[in-house]
Amino acid sequence: MVVGDAGLDVVARHDGPIVHGGDVRSAVRLAGGGAGANTALWLRAAGADTTLIARIGDDDGGRLIRGKLDEAGVRCALTVDPEAPTCCVVVLVDGDGQRSMLPDRGANARFSPDDVDPAALAGAAHLHLSGYVLLDASSRPAGLAALAAAKRAGLTTSVDPQAAALITDPTAFLGDVAGVDLLLPNTAELVALTGSDDPASAKQLLGTVGAVAVTCGLDGACWVDADGVVSVPAAPAEVVDTTGAGDAFDAGVLAAWLAGESTVDSLRAGVRLAARAVGQVCAQPVF
Repeated sequence: MVVGDAGLDVVARHDGPIVHGGDVRSAVRLAGGGAGANTALWLRAAGADTTLIARIGDDDGGRLIRGKLDEAGVRCALTVDPEAPTCCVVVLVDGDGQRSMLPDRGANARFSPDDVDPAALAGAAHLHLSGYVLLDASSRPAGLAALAAAKRAGLTTSVDPQAAALITDPTAFLGDVAGVDLLLPNTAELVALTGSDDPASAKQLLGTVGAVAVTCGLDGACWVDADGVVSVPAAPAEVVDTTGAGDAFDAGVLAAWLAGESTVDSLRAGVRLAARAVGQVCAQPVF
């Protein structure tokens, strides 16, 4: 089960620096996006049986997203908002593949506890929550409801913090994710939570969460739990667009970990899928 945002990305790969008040030629593409939908689709690419719980608008964008999820074999437990539009994010990608985002969460901001149907969890083994849901006050109750429903149903859980800049109260965020089995931050999010970019600082989070898998960009990834710290190098990749790389990493790690693979092999699966993600334009896999 994946709980999180679903939306559209307008991806603009610009040739040079953005000129305020001027024009910069770009290659522009409309694609599916949203951290929840991204992760669900990468999980399918990794062979996992996946359901997405999210909220979309009653518009062409929402229908496009549902169609892509259906085509990929992701089961949809989507609430259709009669008023708010489907989420849309403008993604600016520079020549190095680094992205800057201008998000409008749209219907995702109205995601509510009523959108989390406990019946949708029947037969599931694991629930993964996108941190964007918790980091917006309007959707936070739904994120907490999803984690609580998973706990009642006996599911294991994971959370990706998603956005270091939005973690303005680390204590509150850690309170929200207390009891989660696996936290999946990148280095910037680890700094926001622990004050350090050293993966070993994730030991501070143990007890609040069961384990931490940290993505370290070109330095690979680390798994931190009660047994210590293990790491793997990054997989070779030509970086075209980093959008969705963290979501792909999450999917690779979760698919392997839930299949009983070791922590090292789970990390390796994560960095392989992330390398595949950065080698293409847009955040979702091509099937």
